[in-house]
Amino acid sequence: MACDFSTAGKRINRWRFWFALLALAVLACGDPAKAAEIVKGPGEWQAFEGSGNVIGHRQTLHIGLDRKVSIGNLTGSLLFTGEQRLGQGFLIEVLGYSDELKGGTGWSVWTDSNGDQVFGEIHGGPIIPGSRFTGTLLGGTGRYAGVTGEYEFEWVYVVNAKDGTFQGRITGLRGRFRQNAPPPSPQRNGSRGEGRSGHERG
Repeated sequence: MACDFSTAGKRINRWRFWFALLALAVLACGDPAKAAEIVKGPGEWQAFEGSGNVIGHRQTLHIGLDRKVSIGNLTGSLLFTGEQRLGQGFLIEVLGYSDELKGGTGWSVWTDSNGDQVFGEIHGGPIIPGSRFTGTLLGGTGRYAGVTGEYEFEWVYVVNAKDGTFQGRITGLRGRFRQNAPPPSPQRNGSRGEGRSGHERG
């Protein structure tokens, strides 16, 4: 595929997405520092909701007169709202395919400002205005280790160009998540020495 979603998209749009996230956070949440994130104990469900913006490119194959299939990649940003949420904002990367008859499937990676990631899978109808999709959270890294959950959202086009470039909005995103295991704690300096038995220290 000519477009490398993992490098080109992030390089061109990363600063714009984070600037947009910051502006939206101030408007929607007031003081972002007061918002709680993953505040419950392991295994307890928490609800989340939000919205997002994406830009991407796809290649389409026409199968007969009444069917199109396509593969595409997207990069963008997600902003979550509410007192309890998975995180405040993420850069997102999505790779997937769409079939006008059978629907579509995609795989996603969400990355926060610290570099911690959430992994997921998406299912739904073709990528057309008003299509609804469901997603599954499949774990993550860092503070999102052990995270699982489910969500749904609606797709709205902003731009759909003939060359395969498109922009859109993710609206009505709602779901729930839980952390099945606490995130790993950073290792302190000298922790190995503290773990030794008394006769080893002597």
